[in-house]
Amino acid sequence: MIVCIKQIMDPEAPADAFHIDSAAKTLIPDPKAALVISPFDEHALEAALRIKEAEGGEITVLSLGTDLRREVLKKALAMGADKLVLLEDEFFAGGDGSSTAAALAAAIKKMGAFDLILCGRQAADWDSGQVGSGIAELLALPSVTLAKKFEFEDGKGLIERVTADGFEVIETALPCLVTVSNELGEVRYPKLMGMMKAKKIAPTVWTLADIGLDASQVGAAGRRSRLVGLFERVQEGMCEFVEAETEEEAGVHLALKLREAKIL
Repeated sequence: MIVCIKQIMDPEAPADAFHIDSAAKTLIPDPKAALVISPFDEHALEAALRIKEAEGGEITVLSLGTDLRREVLKKALAMGADKLVLLEDEFFAGGDGSSTAAALAAAIKKMGAFDLILCGRQAADWDSGQVGSGIAELLALPSVTLAKKFEFEDGKGLIERVTADGFEVIETALPCLVTVSNELGEVRYPKLMGMMKAKKIAPTVWTLADIGLDASQVGAAGRRSRLVGLFERVQEGMCEFVEAETEEEAGVHLALKLREAKIL
């Protein structure tokens, strides 16, 4: 199994942990801001670990970026993954879902045979939810999105996927790609033995040259979408006090104000 994960700024970080350069259309995080594995990707890893416990096999975790923190991504090894492959190169910077999927698909081809690729339903920073389906398209694989439960029988997968009004069961041939939803359930915490084991495992690091793509196909050069604008939401509030001699009179004045504003 191959699990794709993304390093992001902690979604729980306060608003002052970053600022936005609207002219450059870039989010600039505080250098001290905490980085984590995208929570949706942790659900994909949890799904792989449950499958490994039930069916056996090996889990390789794959991540792409330009400044990948080993201490962040090694959490996947501490949780129970077997190998960690990092695509790390300045050429990968500024990519969109299309160029990121191209790089990940090329790396997966380089890895060789596999039975299952698992991705989070979306990344918890940009929330676009495109990369998993893009990888499946590039590798000509069947794909199932928003999965919450897995069973395997006679070389096929029976996968429950979340729908707007419940769930449906999809039967698919292997190999395939599946994006995992948070309806899967709780994600396990790394145990001490797992953390000690993770420290001893060195990640494999590949650059653009290692995956056989041209610089024009990845990162900002390989984008197929254009960011039109990026800005911080401005919240403005206005408060008006109702004055009166008594509480009853204040209530009447308030009701009149609300009626004038067409709230009542």
